[in-house]
Amino acid sequence: MTTTTNNNGAFNLQHFIKCGMGGALGCCFTHVVVVPMDVVKTRLQTDPVKYNRGMVQGMKTIIKEEGAGMLLQGLGATTIGYAVQGFFKFGLYEVFKKKFSSFFSPEDAATYRIPIWVTASAIAETIGDIALCPFEATRIRQVSDPKFAPGFVGAIRKIHSQEGFKGLYKGLTPIILKQVPYTASQFVTYELANEYFYKYLKQSRSITKDQLSDGQKFGVILGTGAVSGVVASIVSHPADTILSKINQEKTDGGVTRAIGNIIKRLGVRGLFLGVEARCVMVTTLVTVQFVIYDGIKLLYK
Repeated sequence: MTTTTNNNGAFNLQHFIKCGMGGALGCCFTHVVVVPMDVVKTRLQTDPVKYNRGMVQGMKTIIKEEGAGMLLQGLGATTIGYAVQGFFKFGLYEVFKKKFSSFFSPEDAATYRIPIWVTASAIAETIGDIALCPFEATRIRQVSDPKFAPGFVGAIRKIHSQEGFKGLYKGLTPIILKQVPYTASQFVTYELANEYFYKYLKQSRSITKDQLSDGQKFGVILGTGAVSGVVASIVSHPADTILSKINQEKTDGGVTRAIGNIIKRLGVRGLFLGVEARCVMVTTLVTVQFVIYDGIKLLYK
């Protein structure tokens, strides 16, 4: 992934679809792979009294009491939701990054590259979150209450019948508060890590990116992806905890008040419940996502 400083900001449908499909494949695949960890993480957040001994013990408890199949709860919602979200997140990020860079000269675009990345990723993620929210609400409800409804379709219908359209979107505010910092820190860290690494190679070893083997480039993607995953998980974890709680909270007094009640009840320490599990999960997610995404971009360059 490289900084775009081309003044031509015209929309390219083919490029958008290519990047979007890469993002959809990467997000869908990685979130499906870590569904068991996500189930445990959600239980740590929604029932910290019972699941207070960490991720490994939490997984053992779920298998013992509910069977191994429970670790795949919410698989349908995860598969569809994150494929849609990834399409908009990665595809629109590239579109907006190019568009915003076109407002400046190449020199100024390079100078203001970080604000450009942040703005592009924030807008792209917000659009992706609007598409993701109903699926994430359904997944959390299925994981926190396995008897809620049989299957993804049944669960989303039940939420809609009981709470209306609003019930599917009551988690939108916390999901945006979680995902926007997550995505902005993910993309900015990844861009800067790549920029720093290749600059280091060029200055200290006189090696350019084009001179690296495919294996070496793969190693760079793994390393920078892991760094961006750790940063993104820590930055966004408090909002992730709120998101898990909000779908269990009564919101008659408004979502903002419900969020305030959750923060007051949990405190700073409580907002970081399950952070270790999420660091493992998110680092895995982000690293593989960038491997798939950059791989598709290079393949169809």
